[in-house]
Amino acid sequence: MTAATAADPQRALDLRVAARCLVARPLLLAEDDPEVFRLIRRHEQVLDRWFTQRFGYRLQVTVDTARLYKTTAVAGRRPLRTTTAQQRPFAIREYTMLALALAAVAAGPSVISLRDLLHEVRSAATDAGVTVTDEPADRRALVTALRWLIGHGVVAEMHDRVDRYAGDAEADAVLKIRPDRVALLPLPSLGRADTPQELEDRPERSTASRQWMRATLLEEPVLYRSDLSDDEWGELRRRLGEESAILEEMFGVHFEARAEGIAVIDPGDGLTDSRFPAGGTVGHAALLLLDRLIEADSATMPRDALVEEVRALAVERRRYWSRLAEDPERLTGEILDLLEDHRLAEVDADCVRLLPAAWRYRADVQVDAETDDGIEQVSLL
Repeated sequence: MTAATAADPQRALDLRVAARCLVARPLLLAEDDPEVFRLIRRHEQVLDRWFTQRFGYRLQVTVDTARLYKTTAVAGRRPLRTTTAQQRPFAIREYTMLALALAAVAAGPSVISLRDLLHEVRSAATDAGVTVTDEPADRRALVTALRWLIGHGVVAEMHDRVDRYAGDAEADAVLKIRPDRVALLPLPSLGRADTPQELEDRPERSTASRQWMRATLLEEPVLYRSDLSDDEWGELRRRLGEESAILEEMFGVHFEARAEGIAVIDPGDGLTDSRFPAGGTVGHAALLLLDRLIEADSATMPRDALVEEVRALAVERRRYWSRLAEDPERLTGEILDLLEDHRLAEVDADCVRLLPAAWRYRADVQVDAETDDGIEQVSLL
């Protein structure tokens, strides 16, 4: 902890609250959280220095918007999520529509009809060599993209709602655009990369390895020994106390270090958009499946065999699980997505391999038939 924060506990707490919120919500709007936004404005210089020097990030604060550019490390599995109740990951077509919508509104005007926006989207699509149709699938994808922009304060509905366009190609609405916020969305590195691979392999890691490792510790569930070279791993182990102090000061987290890697543990449980253990059928099934595989000492298993394990679990838990349990293949896919998100497993072709962090979970599950998701309590042994 720095001398300044140690001398002023309230200031240290305010800085931690602001830093945590910026990491969890890199585009933070004054209207969504006025109190936190005031803290960011008040401590902007310190926060900017912390993020720039320690992580290689960049903080930009305007009158009513704070944007944290995380340009040092690209998290492996952090999709945009829809603003629907399910908050599912964006599909490829929805990403495409979002990019086209941003291109269409970047230069203004500040107020536009949905019809005129569609014309601009099609124009941007032509320039990009992309085909946009009036088919229901494309209309739904565009509505999903616009709902995301509305949910993030970039677009506002002034008259009527864009949702109607999903079912009616003739529907219209009037939208207010915030071009200043549109300009804050893209990462600067996007302009320097022609392919996704170039974006992931950009040079920050080789030129600022300490910042890269620190950012990866913050952004990924686990940093494995195999992710690093021998020299990088040795350097990180030597600096573990310093790194732990930095992350504790800024975010109130602590390290869990093992021979296989390092995990950052957040007691406040607010720095992630995906938690594990998790409630619901998928989270419950994933925890039970891990327990079965660990008990059987099965670090590697064919996907087909895994589906059969899930099918057996679904039969046992049919009373408590949702209708998703009626489709073991789909349920297995969602379980694997969750485990991969948290770097507990990796899927290679038709083979599933548990990763070392999976062994920290042993499920002791009590089921309560009266709860919606069938889980009363999940504790870790």
